[in-house]
Amino acid sequence: MKAVLCKEIGMPEDLVTEDVPSPVPGKGHVVLSIKAAGVNFPDILIIQGKYQFKPEFPFSPGGEVAGVVKEVGEGVTSLKTGDRIIASSGWGGFAEELVVEADRTLKMPDDVDFIPASAFLLTYGTSYHALKDRAQLKAGETLLVLGASGGVGLSAIQIGKMMGARVIAAASTDQKLEICKANGADDLINYDRDDLRARVKEVTSGKGVDVVYDPVGGALSEPALREMAWKGRFLVIGFAAGEIPKVALNLALLKGCSIVGVFWGAFTRKELDANQKNNEELMQFLSQGKLTPHIHATYPLERAADALNDVLHKRVSGKVVLTT
Repeated sequence: MKAVLCKEIGMPEDLVTEDVPSPVPGKGHVVLSIKAAGVNFPDILIIQGKYQFKPEFPFSPGGEVAGVVKEVGEGVTSLKTGDRIIASSGWGGFAEELVVEADRTLKMPDDVDFIPASAFLLTYGTSYHALKDRAQLKAGETLLVLGASGGVGLSAIQIGKMMGARVIAAASTDQKLEICKANGADDLINYDRDDLRARVKEVTSGKGVDVVYDPVGGALSEPALREMAWKGRFLVIGFAAGEIPKVALNLALLKGCSIVGVFWGAFTRKELDANQKNNEELMQFLSQGKLTPHIHATYPLERAADALNDVLHKRVSGKVVLTT
């Protein structure tokens, strides 16, 4: 089988595509014939050695895939050959085949295609856990989404609207904001042109926002935190800007607000039942068309470096997908 390999810490252009042996399923595992693989910012971090997990070299990046079960290992009763599934693997997905724990998979609805399915679980799983479990977002509340045109950003907009919130989308260009509007955003902030704090004050009539969804970090975090409403919840999703901000904790005191960490990957392992319930609900929303991933582009597996560079250089709205 073909696989995109990371042989040392480096950049997307350092990856190579080679023929490698097909994997064999161990106890409790399945081998998946991959049809599509979603591309995410953590895929860039992991090849740079900057992610929480550091697999041994060589490895394939790619943490979410959709495909068909090719072979099942000992003890697996929940899946059979031919089942269409989504898998969350951490890495290994930029390949034609993947061995993965059976309990890290989810059966796909019959009416969903492999491409949107491969672009769904990580971003929508993160946002649903963030807004439902961590923020406990309520209908009628105001949600500010930073980096709103990215994969997790657009998923947060869609889920926030589905949950009845007023959604303010913040992004760096008017073109990106138009995509946010098409995905349900009520109000728009171009933070390369507008003063973020002034626009939040204007849009909320001085009340501030109930929930901030921040996958960006960097210079945007503190201004957003300063515009929280009383008892607001600031969700720490990630640091796409590259800088982990340091904020004055007196802001949390003055606002009576909470700064809440969101680590979806750990949640999926530590709270199995809650994660399973969320996944089942998300699959229903996907099948019903209530949630729809925005696919920016699809590339063949051999162009993984191009896809990763598009994400790295912020040329993507929504998700990029690799196909085999």
